[in-house]
Amino acid sequence: MISVPFDDRDGVIWLDGAFVPWRDARLHVLSHGLHYGGGIFEGIRVYDGRPFKPVEHFQRFHDSARELNFRIPFSAAELDGAMRETLRQQGIADGYVRPVAWRGSEQISVSGAGTSVHVAIAAWEWPHVFAGDAHSRGIRLHTSRWRRPSPATAPVQAKAASLYNICTLARDEAEAAGCDDALLLDFRGYLAEATGANLFLVIDGALHTPTADTFLNGITRQTVLSLAKDLGISAHERHIQPGELRRADEVFLTGTAYEVQPVRAADGHSFEIGSVTTMLSKAYTDLTRSGQGHGGPRRPG
Repeated sequence: MISVPFDDRDGVIWLDGAFVPWRDARLHVLSHGLHYGGGIFEGIRVYDGRPFKPVEHFQRFHDSARELNFRIPFSAAELDGAMRETLRQQGIADGYVRPVAWRGSEQISVSGAGTSVHVAIAAWEWPHVFAGDAHSRGIRLHTSRWRRPSPATAPVQAKAASLYNICTLARDEAEAAGCDDALLLDFRGYLAEATGANLFLVIDGALHTPTADTFLNGITRQTVLSLAKDLGISAHERHIQPGELRRADEVFLTGTAYEVQPVRAADGHSFEIGSVTTMLSKAYTDLTRSGQGHGGPRRPG
């Protein structure tokens, strides 16, 4: 539970090339991005003052903008520098960075042509997504009635704000059912992902993860697949039927915010936090704390 609203905090936010007081970082109510979903974002974790895989994240930020037919007016290198200065000024040691971009208020029309593009970067302390011991004990999933759309109907490879409305609806539904997160199928009925994290099943000691053709091929997902290869764990990317959950011994989610998050139950099926999940979680933790994939100074300030 968030104790302090995000619009009422101390500190600074980088907005369109300059730092502004946190409470003054606002957009106009007639911004195109607010009305028509023309916005994208990223999430970057910070460990001991060092952002993890910033190059990959800012590349995806630019790629997402192109998918939505607009251009970020700052290079990846400029955004990286702004992020590091934000971390320094905020004094973040272990936290989260949120770059966001949206279309401006030059016109209110379905067409986005001619609108400006605004960019902001905020950072805050954030050790874990789930409070208490849920991170270590595992979370509970509830399969949602909402589904991931076809690539022919939505820009599924963009980290687009508009696509997360599905996630909000699904997550609210799951929490109302007493669970921690939702499990989404894709438009064909295959297993897809959770509301903000990719899905892995462990079946007979091997990893199985849905093919990323209707959702983001997450940076943490790619990292975990690479770690699995290094550890000699067999991995299979394929279309997975929902009924195959019953075959799984272990289930976990991956994401920038989630890291490697064990799942203890889904729709009445229980799973253990077994050796594969534990091994990959440790390997990911070791990697993120090792300095590999970070670059830049060790601590802000």
